[in-house]
Amino acid sequence: MLALIAGRGDLPKAVALAQSVRPLVCAVDGFAPNDLVVDYSFPIEKLGGLLRFLKAQGVTQVCLCGGIDRPSFVITRMDIWTVPLVPILLRALKLGDDGALRAVIDVFESRGIAVRAAHELAPDLLPAAGVLTQAEPDQQAAIDALAGDQEIQEMGRKDLGQACLIRDGAVVQCEADSGTDAMLLAGGDDAVGALFYKAPKPQQDRRADLPTIGLDTAKRAVQMGLRGLVIEAGGVIVLDQDKVIETLDQNGLFLWVREKGAA
Repeated sequence: MLALIAGRGDLPKAVALAQSVRPLVCAVDGFAPNDLVVDYSFPIEKLGGLLRFLKAQGVTQVCLCGGIDRPSFVITRMDIWTVPLVPILLRALKLGDDGALRAVIDVFESRGIAVRAAHELAPDLLPAAGVLTQAEPDQQAAIDALAGDQEIQEMGRKDLGQACLIRDGAVVQCEADSGTDAMLLAGGDDAVGALFYKAPKPQQDRRADLPTIGLDTAKRAVQMGLRGLVIEAGGVIVLDQDKVIETLDQNGLFLWVREKGAA
């Protein structure tokens, strides 16, 4: 049996709808997914209780999908089943994004529960490589995308963020803990005419937190005056692909699903 460990946003619903049998939906308190009935809610301090519940339900696979901010850990809220996990959880909260997710994945796998990637369960979420819009990237976009490759390498070393804004070969804004939308807003006037670039970090475990864009990203790109979007082929999920492409086409922006390193 499959369970979704769901966060906010539309990704959990997209994964759930791609399954022939409805998965169990579990959500971290305060981060319920959009338009999806939650079967079990839990705070991070009761992760042990969640594991016990999953085993009782016969769950053998989970998918970590949706957005979750880095939580605090309040010892007084903890249940008895989470006590053995305290050292792991406290250490995870001090790590970067990927390090923290790897620690959580290890917790599930140590209990005999396999962790499946969202794009493995719903392969249509990964678009085919190529330019998907009427507008096409120019030579400057190719130069900016190469700068994006380099910046993601640096972000990987810091284990923070998966996106940046680039204009004329220079990075003008990078994603941090606050997320993609906050990065776009922070770009301000520097975002006008810039390229949006998004890709997985080099060392990232792709079973969780694969980069995602959707209709909100497309609308924000239009609002901020970007030239277009470049995402790594096979490495970035696109939700509501038809609506994303329609929005970009209506406003003259391009979407380039680019093979890593392509010129």
